[in-house]
Amino acid sequence: MHKVKNEKSSYVIQIVEHALDLLEQFHDDVDELGIAELSRRLKLHKNKVFRLLATLQSRHYIEQNTATENYRLGLKNLELGQAVIRHMGLIRLARPVQEALVRKCRETSYLATMKDFQIVYLDAVESDLFLRVVPTLGEKLPIYCTAAGKVLAASLNEEILQKYIRTSELKRFTPNTICDPAELANQLRSIADLGYAVDNEELNEGVKCVSAPIVDYTRQVVGAVSISGPSMRLTAERMDHELIPLVTKAAEEISFRLGGGQLVVPEKRGRRTRFH
Repeated sequence: MHKVKNEKSSYVIQIVEHALDLLEQFHDDVDELGIAELSRRLKLHKNKVFRLLATLQSRHYIEQNTATENYRLGLKNLELGQAVIRHMGLIRLARPVQEALVRKCRETSYLATMKDFQIVYLDAVESDLFLRVVPTLGEKLPIYCTAAGKVLAASLNEEILQKYIRTSELKRFTPNTICDPAELANQLRSIADLGYAVDNEELNEGVKCVSAPIVDYTRQVVGAVSISGPSMRLTAERMDHELIPLVTKAAEEISFRLGGGQLVVPEKRGRRTRFH
């Protein structure tokens, strides 16, 4: 008995295909289209085009210009595009920059993002030294006592940030953990100005970290790149003269690859561009 081979085309749902065809009519040089023009392009009856538009509009993939009554792409498309860049493109584009960073400083480098006011490490390039920080990818950590977390928190809207600080339990992990809401708010404002953050043994004793923000083509902070290592090696002098310049430069290179533009690395601390 022979098995019937099912081609992928046999599983195509025609109405979904029509909806995708409709969305693809809006190219770089086409901002808006009316029902009649879409009907002509898609070779579909106007009533069917109208129903497709109404469905896509209800989910914010399409919006209508009330002045012209034409239709254009909705913000949901941008949201999905940013998600792709953040979670797939970000790791792929950051990896070679992180590898170069680790070769220069011989410390572990993390790539992180924020979810539900927690920091999540997406990727890491490990140091080749015997005494090193071991990556724990996927683990969720507090934003207020990690360098990457503080960088990402500093980019938040002020109202959202204040609500988080007011309603969160700032648990103490080490003697250096900042548990005072006012002190934390002041530090985050300073981080926004400096363009980098330092975890001075605030989560784990014996471990220090420095992190800088990554921005995409919309100039929004979408992640952070970090250098982490044993406190005995990450001295204040080394932080200032080597690691802070390296991590901020790496963040700028990744941002550039994401279309965020080339940011200028200053010669001195405390004179950096605000990221929000």
